[in-house]
Amino acid sequence: LYPIPYTLYPIPYTLYPIPLYPYTPIHYTPIPTLMTNSLIFEKSKPGRKGYSLPKREVEDNIQNLPERFRRKKDANLPEISENEVQRHFVKLSNANYHIDKGMYPLGSCTMKYNPKINEIAARMSGLLDLHPFQKEETIQGAMELMYHLQQYLATISGMKRVCLQPAAGAQGEFTGVLMIRKYFEKKGELETRRKILIPDSAHGTNPATAALAGFQVVTINSLKNGLTDIEHFKANLNENVAGMMITNPNTVGIFETNIGEICRLMHQNDGLMYMDGANLNALLGIARPGDMGFDVMHYNLHKTFSTPHGGGGPGSGAVGVGERLLNFLPGPEIIFENNRYTFYNNNPDSIGRLHGFMGNFGMLVRAYTYIRVHGAKGLERISQNAIINANYVFSKLKNHFNAPFYNEKIMHEAILSGEKQKKENGVKTFDIAKRLMDYGFHPFTIYFPLIIHECMMIEPTESESKENLDRFCSAMIKIAEESVSDPEMVKKAPHTTFHGRLDDAYAAKNINVCCLV
Repeated sequence: LYPIPYTLYPIPYTLYPIPLYPYTPIHYTPIPTLMTNSLIFEKSKPGRKGYSLPKREVEDNIQNLPERFRRKKDANLPEISENEVQRHFVKLSNANYHIDKGMYPLGSCTMKYNPKINEIAARMSGLLDLHPFQKEETIQGAMELMYHLQQYLATISGMKRVCLQPAAGAQGEFTGVLMIRKYFEKKGELETRRKILIPDSAHGTNPATAALAGFQVVTINSLKNGLTDIEHFKANLNENVAGMMITNPNTVGIFETNIGEICRLMHQNDGLMYMDGANLNALLGIARPGDMGFDVMHYNLHKTFSTPHGGGGPGSGAVGVGERLLNFLPGPEIIFENNRYTFYNNNPDSIGRLHGFMGNFGMLVRAYTYIRVHGAKGLERISQNAIINANYVFSKLKNHFNAPFYNEKIMHEAILSGEKQKKENGVKTFDIAKRLMDYGFHPFTIYFPLIIHECMMIEPTESESKENLDRFCSAMIKIAEESVSDPEMVKKAPHTTFHGRLDDAYAAKNINVCCLV
């Protein structure tokens, strides 16, 4: 990897703007005219418009239009001036929360800051304006970028080759499991290899993916220390097992210290190991899944390599494979031969195409830029800082909330629980998350993984400064105190947002209706 100096970053990490939210949140009832947005139809007044159209060269002749295409009544469109349109949508945008606005500590989602140099690269006309049907000789630069991104991801993970097509982590999972399926189909063992082992702490997409690919899911228990129960794993390992899907570090943020033994036993059983790459942000430059023994994994480029997600852009779930699955990769692959880049699509054992063209190309450009800017040492520092930040937050909060893994060494995310607050004062994790919004932070992940009651899953990422972490921890400690001194106020939070709580049960049953309480 060829590092680019840190001086090329548009804004140093230390200069990122810190939102001016007070440590003690404002405690008042919002003024409706300031804190709510009217519908644009409610602002509409007949005769107002925010546009002008050129004079038509040909007059309308409605009689020449077939009857079925004619309107029976005017279109229901708002009539509003240009400046009011602008103000309306700017006001709506201010109501939205995003990574440029403040800390986004969603556990497992790795919502890190997206450097603007990524956006500059992705918007270069030579990349942005390409057409997917262009001939190979006209897109050699784009193909070179993708080819080298494949090489970088393979080097980072210890895999042999990488496919960039999948458009999300879940599709990357599906790609990996389909290759496992094709592997045993090729061996003539698919009828007997019907089971996939998955830890009880896994992402919900893991068992869903395995089932969708036609496998039976067998749940493997976790121990009290958060690690996979290797004895339970051994008890379920037999000739009917095709493989195992596991995240490392696992979903409670702890490195699976027995992963080498698990991989060895699975391979001894002629099974395959799949790694969910959701937590790769903890491993960059430190450990490689391929070296641990994994046969296939997916990378969340939209997490680890900072391409926008969570409403900000499409995902990208590239997949890497080891030696045993090379022949089953989706096609076409990008290869370099005869001094040019070309698409190779002549592998008879390939599982076929997973996505139109080569996936979400703009996300690939952003991930490539992110890797090139940081270089090998920079990527290692990313994971080191992510681990330091998570442990810092954990150490400051573990005495204020339940900490199921109090004495364990955590990696990139901290698992806490609001069980104490719920038992003593009736304040649930849901309430704590809502109250955190009054302090200017996006809530952390709640109630996941499912094996932790009242779970709070916090991933600060490497992007956040110590000052931001201190502000976050101070807010969390204050909420813990409020849960004792004024629990009803916490239960009714948020108090400073544009809208109060949604009636979640009603909304779930009436998907097209939003009910406020």
